[in-house]
Amino acid sequence: MSTVTFDTIRAKVEELRTLPSSCPELKAVCTEWLKAVGTDRQQEMNAKLLKEAEEDINTLDDVIPFFESDAGRKAFGEETAAQLAQNAHELKAEGKKYCFCPSCTICLFILENKEFLL
Repeated sequence: MSTVTFDTIRAKVEELRTLPSSCPELKAVCTEWLKAVGTDRQQEMNAKLLKEAEEDINTLDDVIPFFESDAGRKAFGEETAAQLAQNAHELKAEGKKYCFCPSCTICLFILENKEFLL
């Protein structure tokens, strides 16, 4: 039996809105969605939240090249970028598809539980 509730989704959206790894557009949609909960705009914003989560979630195939690039090494530092790349390769070898950063993890959670928003 699933322990996910609408309140769980709301808490995840509140967290997603504050994460440094969330892009500004995602943060804005989260804020707008939270304001719409319980209003006549909720269904519209549910659809917008799902669309944004789908657009913003990265696959491991998206992030591995970044972690291994000069830009990734500059962003995270040599050692951290190498660790992130290794972690991503290991997850991919396990059959995982999506990035493991906090924002992507929450986007995946929202998408996997979209029945609470439909």
